[in-house]
Amino acid sequence: MQEMHGISHSSPQLNSCNQTRRDFLRGATVAAAGLTGTPLTMAQTPPEDPTAHLSQSPATMPTIMAVSAHPGDGVFTMGLAVAQRIHSGGRGVFLSLSLGEKGPPPGVSTEAYGAMNHEAATKAAKALGAEVVFLNLPDAEIPHCDESSFSVCDKIRQFRPDTIITHWSGSSHKDHRACNAIVRDAMFYAELPTIVRKETAHSVQHLFFAENYEDADGFLADTYLDVSAVYDKWSQACEAFAMWQGKTGFRYGDYYRSLAVMRGCLSQCQYAVSLECSDNVRNVKSL
Repeated sequence: MQEMHGISHSSPQLNSCNQTRRDFLRGATVAAAGLTGTPLTMAQTPPEDPTAHLSQSPATMPTIMAVSAHPGDGVFTMGLAVAQRIHSGGRGVFLSLSLGEKGPPPGVSTEAYGAMNHEAATKAAKALGAEVVFLNLPDAEIPHCDESSFSVCDKIRQFRPDTIITHWSGSSHKDHRACNAIVRDAMFYAELPTIVRKETAHSVQHLFFAENYEDADGFLADTYLDVSAVYDKWSQACEAFAMWQGKTGFRYGDYYRSLAVMRGCLSQCQYAVSLECSDNVRNVKSL
């Protein structure tokens, strides 16, 4: 097992052929410096002071940013990790590139559905204690270009997250693939002091990819986060979305609630989320 940026992280390629699946899952864990959850290891770490964050300003609090193509993606697939960070005394920000307006329920206009998603995401973020920002790029037509990347770069510099979660690149949805590429470019731009924007340069320490049923091609769950403490709050927050209730066809609520149960079974806790660690973090042992 390797120690990487405060993340105790294991990969099948790094383990012996005799290691069992259960041993691997016990080793695939997140420590406080990464996603700030309960480490899924046999040894327990001392609990953090729950009041330590009260004297911190938002600018200095450990911040996680969930960058998604659509509001539902952010709350459904990244919201548990965001909620866990907030529960542990940190700050959470949802950044949605579009309003997801092009997939409305029958009889609802795209304009009305965009407004519904905006309201739902705002309500869900408030319930989780997070902030939410929208770029209002066109759904189904999110462009991977410098204009989009600089817009995300500006939000990274504004909120200064130490951790970002976004879409995995192996997706059947073009907007999800575009979001992945936009985030990577935005992180590159954000950390360069020679690129002058309104805010000063900022380097993101950790990049993770969320588990999403549309982003399954090549996704490797290598990081597990115990989210049992925030599961109920997250599930209730998701109810704000019409699509969570199955009104757009797919049973999002059943799927993602069940996924948290399944990942919890594999990692020996009640509820968990799995993520994939980015290559640049996986291959770096220390800074």
